[in-house]
Amino acid sequence: MRDDTDAIETSTDRGAPSRLGRVLLGIGLAAQASEDFRDMDETIEYAESAGVPAPDLAAPFASGMMLVSGIGIALWRAPRLTTGAAVTFLTVVTATMHDFWNADEDDRSGERLAFFGNLAMLGGALVFLREAFD
Repeated sequence: MRDDTDAIETSTDRGAPSRLGRVLLGIGLAAQASEDFRDMDETIEYAESAGVPAPDLAAPFASGMMLVSGIGIALWRAPRLTTGAAVTFLTVVTATMHDFWNADEDDRSGERLAFFGNLAMLGGALVFLREAFD
């Protein structure tokens, strides 16, 4: 017979696959943010070319948000905040920065790949956001 403590632990801990998934998603987000920071001038230029307002501020802010979110998800710290931030970031960036349907023929394939990669990460972040509220 299970008591209430067992039920609470079971509902909040999905086990090793969930923990591994959080670590992998978190590392992926943090690694991408790290790449963005390594060449911030290019990141800002890319944001500017996509019509992002104030790209000098928006690009470093978004990269910082992705870095903090990735670390938070990987370590499962402040999970509602960090997964919510990742969902917000991925939703905005996926639709605005990787709109392959509007890209030039030379850029379309790369933008499509980035779009679907972000879409997969968004799916994972949404699952973990739900888990953060369990």
